[in-house]
Amino acid sequence: MVFRNRWINLLHRAATGTQRTRTLLTPVGVMIFGAFTALFVFAAIIVDRLLSLPRLLPEDTRLPISVPMIVVGLAVTAWSVFHFLKVKGTPVPFNPPTKVVRTGPYRYARNPMLTGVFLLMFGIGFIVNSASFVFLFTPLYVLINVWELKKIEEPELVKRLGVEYIEYRRHTPMFIPGYRPRSK
Repeated sequence: MVFRNRWINLLHRAATGTQRTRTLLTPVGVMIFGAFTALFVFAAIIVDRLLSLPRLLPEDTRLPISVPMIVVGLAVTAWSVFHFLKVKGTPVPFNPPTKVVRTGPYRYARNPMLTGVFLLMFGIGFIVNSASFVFLFTPLYVLINVWELKKIEEPELVKRLGVEYIEYRRHTPMFIPGYRPRSK
């Protein structure tokens, strides 16, 4: 709990800090996210080899399954990044937009960028033909990202953007357009 609150406060200080600080921290955030993502790819490949797991798909079906996922994942991610850049923010939590983005894919989901990354990850799993990547590492990656969003990023967004973000969150699903989990 203490670590979580410190992380929320660190993100908040960075996101509300000077433009110079936000600009300097942006590549750090990109590198952390990239390294975290690459770790899952390499871990899956190593696990497949160590456990001698069978190939997931026959060779002739790999591309027709993986390429559409990769293309759609990249397109959704790029579309999302474009809408962040349009309002002078970045996807990095240290240098976010100063207001809630409700244009483009953000009309339909609060985190379309990650939706695209998740599709991309599944597509990579199929293209490298890795059972552990598709059935273990990508779902684990999704769960960790969802936890981080719910426990760290969203509380920081509420702290920084207040009622505007609370209303947006109330009306916009997290990842899948039109999907609303049942209320507790």
